[in-house]
Amino acid sequence: MAMQPPTEMDADQVKVFRDFLASYNKVSEICFVDCIHDFTTRDVGSKEEKCALNCMEKYLKMNQRVSQRFQEFQIMANENALAAAKKLGQM
Repeated sequence: MAMQPPTEMDADQVKVFRDFLASYNKVSEICFVDCIHDFTTRDVGSKEEKCALNCMEKYLKMNQRVSQRFQEFQIMANENALAAAKKLGQM
């Protein structure tokens, strides 16, 4: 059985997953560098854990807010385009 070539939908899904992994890795690196300073034990300290959780929570809230603003902008742009199309249709 030969392997079938990926479809365009598969390519889009791969791109979305790659973008997600890149974002996840970047946030993990940022939070690790900011929060982990002691390598004398294998255990994660309570301060380190709290810092990492706060760091991730900040990122997720920021990401949610940016996504929400982008969605609002898209809605406004669509409404403006629709209004312009209606205006051109009436002239």
